[in-house]
Amino acid sequence: MNPVVLYHTEHAKKTRREILLVAVDIASAEGLENLSIGRLAKELRMSKTGIFAHFGSKQQLQLATVDAASEIFLQQVVQPVLQIPQGLRRLRAMLESWLGYIEQSVFRGGCFFAAVSAEFDSRPGKVRDNIAALTKAWVVALQDEIALATANGELLRDVNQNELAFELHAYVQEANWAFKMFNDRSAFMLAKSAIANRIDRAVNPGSIKPSRKLRSAK
Repeated sequence: MNPVVLYHTEHAKKTRREILLVAVDIASAEGLENLSIGRLAKELRMSKTGIFAHFGSKQQLQLATVDAASEIFLQQVVQPVLQIPQGLRRLRAMLESWLGYIEQSVFRGGCFFAAVSAEFDSRPGKVRDNIAALTKAWVVALQDEIALATANGELLRDVNQNELAFELHAYVQEANWAFKMFNDRSAFMLAKSAIANRIDRAVNPGSIKPSRKLRSAK
């Protein structure tokens, strides 16, 4: 590739990434509907034309923002636990990683997908479909680890796997809500304790000892 063309291509990619980092931050706190070319231009001190050239429409901007948030989630939450053996250990690590990502305020508005799911849950269209697919993938990932832990004998055979995934997911979502609504950091300790207790009740006592890694210190 021509060096000049390569430079401009790489520069365009870098600019797009910078725009989307600001976009996910705004959308997490104020919603995707409040995300606009004009708002980004003002925030980034760029021309509207320059930003529009990267996306073409508000919907394309919203879709790109959701995808960018997904990439950040993968980097911050998923990738750090992939080296951990699948099953119960990875399940615990996934939940711990997810809680840590929220507690560290990676996004201004807390969990990006919790915010935009509430915003778009009743709005049919491509943006909602993309949000739904990505959030469902995370729930399925939790269910898969529970299924593997059950198959490995780490969890009791009679555990309702979907129900357990639902409960564990809900604990993290509640911690995110309490933290953002009330600035209540104790919500993370409560979530860790609730998760540890719930998993311990499902552990097969004949296989391994319950882990207290997620439980808050007294």
